[in-house]
Amino acid sequence: MHILFNARIYTFNPLNPFVTAMVMDGDRIIYTGDDSSALSIAPPGSKKEDLQGNTIIPGLTDAHLHLAYYALNLERVDCATQSKQECLERVRKKAASQPPGSWILGHGWNQNEWGNKYGSLADLDAFVPDHPVYLTQKSWHAGWANSKALELSGINRFTPDPPGGIIQRDSSGNPSGILLESATTLVVEVIPEPTASMLQVAILNAQHQLLQLGLTSIHDFDRKNCFSALQALHQSHQLEIRVNKSIPVESLPAADEIGLQSGFGDDFLKIGPVKIFADGALGPQTAAMLEPYEKDPDNTGILMIDEDQLYEYGRLSVRNGMALAVHAIGDRANNLVINSLERIREFERKNNLTQLRHRIEHVQLLNLPDINRLAQNFIIASMQPTHILSDMDTAQEHWGQRCKTAYTLKSLLNAGVCLAFGSDSPVEDPNPFHGIYAAVSRRRMDGSPGPDGWYPQERITLTEAFNGFITGPSFASGMESKLGKLSPGYLADLVVLPENPFLMQVDELRQMIPIGTMVSGKWVYRSFS
Repeated sequence: MHILFNARIYTFNPLNPFVTAMVMDGDRIIYTGDDSSALSIAPPGSKKEDLQGNTIIPGLTDAHLHLAYYALNLERVDCATQSKQECLERVRKKAASQPPGSWILGHGWNQNEWGNKYGSLADLDAFVPDHPVYLTQKSWHAGWANSKALELSGINRFTPDPPGGIIQRDSSGNPSGILLESATTLVVEVIPEPTASMLQVAILNAQHQLLQLGLTSIHDFDRKNCFSALQALHQSHQLEIRVNKSIPVESLPAADEIGLQSGFGDDFLKIGPVKIFADGALGPQTAAMLEPYEKDPDNTGILMIDEDQLYEYGRLSVRNGMALAVHAIGDRANNLVINSLERIREFERKNNLTQLRHRIEHVQLLNLPDINRLAQNFIIASMQPTHILSDMDTAQEHWGQRCKTAYTLKSLLNAGVCLAFGSDSPVEDPNPFHGIYAAVSRRRMDGSPGPDGWYPQERITLTEAFNGFITGPSFASGMESKLGKLSPGYLADLVVLPENPFLMQVDELRQMIPIGTMVSGKWVYRSFS
């Protein structure tokens, strides 16, 4: 047995919320209580660890993360700069160290930080003429390519816009270098894929980073290559973080053919929901809106699916026990998704099917009546609080007064909606304490826009924010009887903190650094003696 004692343990079990000791047998917790009782039940030879008053909470979960993208992004040019010039200089520096003709990849630029001005083909060509270059925007819904990249992709002035995408063009009709939504795949498809071994190594590095942040589980939304790498790592006993793995909607017919269900797998790697896109994103103004963007009266975004299509996908999915996870950011997209899920709930009832854990990913802007409709239809809101900090200025500029119902964490909780928090990494930093700080304060890291935060009525409490990273994701993945509490019978996943977050000032939360992470009763990261 393994005993941790002399600790401040927040169990997140309302029946026994605070204890000082816990006893584990293998990967499970068998007792939580006081020090003397825990030590007295330990047989000879048990491992006993004095936590010296440090705080313990359940392991944290990122409910929306792109693991392969995050892993590979650790090796890409960081384009999250305050100026286009700085971004271009970083790209040039990277290219100078790479073999001639090799692809130069980067991520993180945001034209909203550059005076709402996109980069151009000429910009990239001037700095890197001899390598194909492709840089993804912060939201991943736009890309910036140079001439060599467009040439290799077969994109020219005669290339039509693909369905659901836009090839931006200059005044002469030539590609500008900026690709939106599905048009980005025209370049992505010709970029050489990393080998299986390269991706496995990258994921192991990413796993180490995530465990150090206190994340013991993730809900991954990447595709086949990521799933293959995860299976290989699991089979070789190198997977130490739990993964709830979504499948893309184009794989739904194959999943239906073989009878695959959400929840299939084990406690480390299991099948999650079917991922579907309903619209684009706020950054490139492709999120689908009920009314036009504030400064663009002809633009209501891009809707990638209609209500009947989504309903048909839903019928196929729930018939076989597959939950849905639908990307929706704009108010029109969210309204459409709720309408479809409402019909899917009725289909489940009429056919005596299990009410599955359907979820909407992002839920950034809602039409006011739709807030209660999420609760009425038992739809999980999978949200990313750090988007509040990075999006508030852009949202205010393009959505105006509609921002009163943007990122409505408190209103959704008050309505009875289950919140599952994540980062959408690598769109945002996966540090969950940044997300917790954002949810509680609605202030940027520098304290702006003021002590009350942005639309302060939507701030939530610290306990509610922690639940978004603990109990909400465990429910969303159907693991609430195994994860989300430090209680007997639950898996021994926990995080050790050097300070008690419930006694800290709000601004201090963003600086919290875990000193230990345990998964299945084993230390997977530890920096304390």
